[in-house]
Amino acid sequence: MTAFSWDSQPLGTVADLCLGKMLDQNKNRGDHLPYLANVNVRWGEFGLENLRTMRFERKEADRYGLKSGDIVMCEGGEPGRCAIWKNQVPGMMIQKALHRIRPKSLLDSSFLFYQFLHMGSLGKFDQFFTGATIKHLSGDKLAKVQVVVPPLPIQHRIASILSAYDDLIENNRKRIAILEEMARRLYREWFVHFRYPGHESVPVVDSPLGRFPQGWEIVPLHAAVCLNPRPALGSAPIPFIPMNCLSNDSMLIDGIEEREEPTGSRFQNGDTLLARITPCLENGKTAFVQCLVDGQAACGSTEFIVMRSLRLSPEIVYLLARSDEFRGIAIKSMSGATGRQRVQESSLSGFKIPCPPADICSQFSNLAAPFFKLCENLHRQTQVLRRTRDLLLPRLMSGQLAVEAAEAAVP
Repeated sequence: MTAFSWDSQPLGTVADLCLGKMLDQNKNRGDHLPYLANVNVRWGEFGLENLRTMRFERKEADRYGLKSGDIVMCEGGEPGRCAIWKNQVPGMMIQKALHRIRPKSLLDSSFLFYQFLHMGSLGKFDQFFTGATIKHLSGDKLAKVQVVVPPLPIQHRIASILSAYDDLIENNRKRIAILEEMARRLYREWFVHFRYPGHESVPVVDSPLGRFPQGWEIVPLHAAVCLNPRPALGSAPIPFIPMNCLSNDSMLIDGIEEREEPTGSRFQNGDTLLARITPCLENGKTAFVQCLVDGQAACGSTEFIVMRSLRLSPEIVYLLARSDEFRGIAIKSMSGATGRQRVQESSLSGFKIPCPPADICSQFSNLAAPFFKLCENLHRQTQVLRRTRDLLLPRLMSGQLAVEAAEAAVP
């Protein structure tokens, strides 16, 4: 059976649809429960770092609560963006900015999600949007979206093929998160708590910033880190990294563009990119550059502060930029009009930091550099897996590629 003979049905007939609860502190009653908002839903995953709570009554659990296998879709912001709930947090609810889509017996949740992913990439939700400037996908419109409904065995097989790639992607993401956390903890042990190898035999001395190991110097940031260097760029096209390619919680850079003319900041492998504008700085956008060809220089957003190692190693510079202490100082030093506040280079230049002896920097790099390199290698593997999945997706959904052929190629 080919895709051309698959049945097509309005989503409202093959799934139960429900919009989340209105946030109204004056009217809401019940217990405080965590809920998902629009910002927590990404394509294929959820951001669960800063969940908020609101009051829900027990009778509202069935209407606004999530079960494993539900698809959560954005009503506004980027209408159609969605992910499958897998019971990551018990008792999770949804706010009004989100649709809960609960497939009936004719549909496999994973198959439906991949169908939505395919439709989103083709802009097939756009015809159902309302609103001139801010787009919305109402429940009435969502119910009219046509979805294909192959026999369940075919749905299961297609979902299994695509899920195999996503499982590998998710495994890589978890490994990267663990590696970053290990590096950050190691940094705090050595450079915040000063528990580095051999610290027991080093006397502690007083300084204007507190007590530090003897042999360490208290220096302004500009003495240990070069801010906004201007390396020479090669011929066009020039690699360009925009702000949206930086992660809020990872060192990795997801995507590189090309420009014919040099513009904005300049950097090379080993540099750290720190977002200096609100809300990107508060959100955590910081990256370690290791995605360029050796010896290559690139340019990027004018809203980056580029940090290059002088007396500190490149890995220490990145972890310093990620530290709560440094970020707190940077955020407090922001200035400018409300909504467009920025950190000025001069505000950070005099920030005092403890600078360890060169041999301690070298020892730390020997431990941390393999973590950084492995993160980049896993990221590159993930990019290949994602491209392969995205090539398979339309071919499987259209019937251009036989399920048997795709199954044989699954890693």
